[in-house]
Amino acid sequence: MQDLSKKVSALLRKKNLKLATAESCTGGLLSATITALPGSSDVFERGFITYSNESKTELLQVPAKLIATHGAVSAEVAQAMAEGALKNSRADITISITGIAGPDGGSTEKPVGTVYIGYAVKGRKAESRHNLFKGTREEIRKQSMTAALEIILENLL
Repeated sequence: MQDLSKKVSALLRKKNLKLATAESCTGGLLSATITALPGSSDVFERGFITYSNESKTELLQVPAKLIATHGAVSAEVAQAMAEGALKNSRADITISITGIAGPDGGSTEKPVGTVYIGYAVKGRKAESRHNLFKGTREEIRKQSMTAALEIILENLL
């Protein structure tokens, strides 16, 4: 995990790019992992911890209607979170994480472990990926963070 965050930081630094995060179910875990590295201020612009639906709307301008229609844990909201982070920061690339880490809160349609990771790069349309992780709450949160780092890396290469 630390090797992955080091690779991401090194590539961001090499390309002179800044990253912003928008986290829900990980509660800042991704931001903490990146900022644990020396020199992270060169590459990390800011992090939004938007755990509640209201914070997603207030801080990232995710439309409340979008949340009501698709649910906070959805591809649409993950993309809107990434777009909102891009619009409300000076970052070049953003990543968002929204999901159900458990042990409660899942449903038949969206079981525990359902996580959407959104990403946006300046000048490109935001995208998202659906994941279904297994394990404890902490394991799901760590898997979400690792998947987010891998997506950032893919977009930098």
